[in-house]
Amino acid sequence: MNDKTKDAGQPQKLSLQSAVPADEKLRQLKQLFPEAFDETQNQQGQTVPTIDWERLKTALAQFSEVQSQPRERYGLTWPGKNQCLKIIQQASTATLKPCRKQSVHFDDTQNLFIEGDNLAVLKLLQKAYYGKVKSIYIDPPYNTGKDFVYSDKFADSIQTYLQSTGQLDENGRKNSTNGETNGRHHSRWLSMMYPRLYLARNLLSDNGVIFISINDNEMPGLRLLCDEIFGEENRLDRGLIVWPNKGSTKGFRKKLKTTSTY
Repeated sequence: MNDKTKDAGQPQKLSLQSAVPADEKLRQLKQLFPEAFDETQNQQGQTVPTIDWERLKTALAQFSEVQSQPRERYGLTWPGKNQCLKIIQQASTATLKPCRKQSVHFDDTQNLFIEGDNLAVLKLLQKAYYGKVKSIYIDPPYNTGKDFVYSDKFADSIQTYLQSTGQLDENGRKNSTNGETNGRHHSRWLSMMYPRLYLARNLLSDNGVIFISINDNEMPGLRLLCDEIFGEENRLDRGLIVWPNKGSTKGFRKKLKTTSTY
């Protein structure tokens, strides 16, 4: 009798320690709001999750006009991040309009193509597809230095948005650019990405995956952003595909390297 046969008939060993209800509730809460958790060490030196109550209230749209000075913590922050959290909570009034003339087998197909502002569409998909999507692929702007703006007010024109955010002077001329020396260079990009990734996470099933195309310019910030939204423990360290897109494409397959993904 080999070890496998011997072990097959043995009853499974169970922990003699009773379950702690609070641990399961914390696990469920962290699954819903990973951005509201820190990790600290207890007296035994074990790493345990702790709740950042201010972040949890913000995630639940409980905003305070006057907030106390936040304690120092490891994480990603930028000017405009709090506004991102408010944008997430704002309901969209957009409506999906069927286009039968542009469709093929409209009544029978199981495929759906939606054209529109991606933030508005992500909000509209929350009810029907929450926790049901197996795979998401996005190819966001790479933020390579050109002017970069976005508006969370879907009915506003770009001109209105530029005026409301103070990017136009009194004569209607732009008074800011998005060059790499501009402190808002990365902030604007992060403010665009945060709500969209947050809403995309809501759509993913428990075993779902998300793939993101990006270049070196925003890769460091994107990695930290994904750690906060999806949870660092959900990053799979074997899926980043590095594509050397400069020079000859000869031997392309040999140049692909794999390191990490979510």
